[in-house]
Amino acid sequence: MEIVGIILLLGAIVGHVAFLSFSNNWWFAHPLPHRFLTCVRLLHGLLVLAGVTAFVLAAPLRLADLTAWTATDPWHAAAKGYTLLCLFVGLVWGPIITLRRLLRPVPAVLLSNHTQTVDVARELGYKPIGRGKWRHLARLPGNEVFRVDFVERTLRLPRLPAVWDGLSILHVSDLHMCGTPDKTFYQHVTKRCDQWEPDLIAFTGDVVDADDGYRWILPVLGRLHCRIAAFAVLGNHDSWHEPPVLRRRLRRCGYRVLGNSWEKIDVHGQPLVVIGHEGPWFTPAPDLSGCPEGAFRFCLSHTPDNIAWARQQRIDLMLAGHNHGGQIRFPLIGSVLVPSSYGRRYDCGTFDEPPTVLHVSRGLAGQHPVRYNCRPEVTRLILKAPAAT
Repeated sequence: MEIVGIILLLGAIVGHVAFLSFSNNWWFAHPLPHRFLTCVRLLHGLLVLAGVTAFVLAAPLRLADLTAWTATDPWHAAAKGYTLLCLFVGLVWGPIITLRRLLRPVPAVLLSNHTQTVDVARELGYKPIGRGKWRHLARLPGNEVFRVDFVERTLRLPRLPAVWDGLSILHVSDLHMCGTPDKTFYQHVTKRCDQWEPDLIAFTGDVVDADDGYRWILPVLGRLHCRIAAFAVLGNHDSWHEPPVLRRRLRRCGYRVLGNSWEKIDVHGQPLVVIGHEGPWFTPAPDLSGCPEGAFRFCLSHTPDNIAWARQQRIDLMLAGHNHGGQIRFPLIGSVLVPSSYGRRYDCGTFDEPPTVLHVSRGLAGQHPVRYNCRPEVTRLILKAPAAT
């Protein structure tokens, strides 16, 4: 096969996979039944295999044949059109997007970023695999599901009151407690987090992924302490497991479960408005019409897809999770499967979307215990005021 034919074949396959990955991500960004989404994932997987097989069998691909619209059979014409679309995505659009991501500058609001990676399995002396449904995946070679990044990031926020300079927030997200990892894994992580002694705790959803996880909430999240207050919202997986029970358990741990509402608290003599946004899985969206004008607005949202709403509502700082960083990140390409209507744009990290600064956690676990080049994380955010920096 000629070099051009090989390039066209690889481009068509890459474009096909990218197109279906975006479709899969879009479906998983919406409030649909769990079983339906499981079928959607299976269907997309089958379509990926079918498409790759079809392109290989059709090789070699010739651009002249694809652009010569002589076919009268509508199915043949549709196949040509889809192949051209895949070639455009695989050879033009995909590389452009990937290059833009690689060249994306570090946001100016991110002043420092330090990470300590802890091998929890090594410190425990065994792999805390547990008894979850997908526990066999945790044994895959090279899987980093038990290697946790303890991240400290310093953010400069334009409207942060000077008296709050140095205020710290522990951001925890996506525990997905379902048997794997075992409870000892979570307890080991939270014990380390407690050494940070944060001022605030923000939990951004998906606390359980099975009914057995209810009894772990208190011994895991109850181990975390803070100086001022702890807040929580629920996520899409929580919506499938008796949300009222989860809210009660979180309150027993001392968390203020916001739901789609807001609270005003006093922090060192200044008002802080803390907003919860559990959409699109819980509705309606928060009504901020009564929020005090001029107060600093801090939002907890399970998904970063609510960023457009946050910008409209003049949110100063928004924390989210949900996307897990993709869980598997390929060299150069990065993440592929990200359950967001924005695709990979907000998979993880810090983003400056004025007037909102968005921080997206990779989360601590997932329904499927698989992590490659995308370790679990918990984050300590240190806030700096403009005058202080």
